[in-house]
Amino acid sequence: MNNYRTFLFVPGIKQKWFDKIPTFGADGVILDLEDSVPLHLKGEARGYVAEAIPHLCSKGINVFVRINKEEEFDLEDLRAVVVKGIKGLVLPKLYGPDDIESISKVLENLEHDQGIPRGTVKLLPILETAKSMQMAYEIAICERVIGIAGLSAKNGDVARALGYKWTNEGLETLYMRSKVVMAARAAGILPIGGLWQDVHNLDGLKRSAAFNRQLGFAGELILHPSNVSIVNEIYSPSEDEIIYYRGLVDAFELAESNGETAIMYQGEHIDYAHVKTAREILDIYQQLHQTSK
Repeated sequence: MNNYRTFLFVPGIKQKWFDKIPTFGADGVILDLEDSVPLHLKGEARGYVAEAIPHLCSKGINVFVRINKEEEFDLEDLRAVVVKGIKGLVLPKLYGPDDIESISKVLENLEHDQGIPRGTVKLLPILETAKSMQMAYEIAICERVIGIAGLSAKNGDVARALGYKWTNEGLETLYMRSKVVMAARAAGILPIGGLWQDVHNLDGLKRSAAFNRQLGFAGELILHPSNVSIVNEIYSPSEDEIIYYRGLVDAFELAESNGETAIMYQGEHIDYAHVKTAREILDIYQQLHQTSK
């Protein structure tokens, strides 16, 4: 599974921004046809996005598209954007696994029509309704789903659905965020957090993203290119961590060769469980390092 530390929203109507996307450094880009596009410009944005997908994919950009949803997901959006190269769709305002099943049937037909292998187009549902948050695990285990997004934005759809009052500390969404992380991890997919709205308040962004990372999120949805490097860094192992975990593995392997599997390392008890964690973090670091080359 790809490491998606950052999913950057780019409004589908902002065609002039598309050429800059490769310079932003996000692991994934979400061309948005939903809330950032005025109703009377939906068709125009759809055309811009459909045209941009092959070009961006040819440059190695992981392209996702957020489509519209009223009662059902917008078929015109789907017909326009399901083309070769697209990584997936971001799904707003769904209620449960029935929504995933419904769109998957449509996608199977569209993939066939486009000559795309079945199951290629992945799904990233945003849990914006109370029902979808209650059914986080049932959604997470659905076919095609690579992650679920549990957002804690101020005055957004999630706030309205749950009725919470937003604070900088974020305790009002702690249960919801933790539930999303647990559901995603149990299903073996990515828990995705966000959405920091005060995009020029970079100190606030750092605090918010760091806390989400502590909770177990794998990455975040973000709104502004200036936020990409900050969030990427927070969701990447630091140099100090890499030095620590390399030393831990080396010390354990030396001890293991001498018949010991429970040792002290920098004052802490270490055994197989800690080494497994260390190796996973080192693997993530290696994957990110290779991707950046």
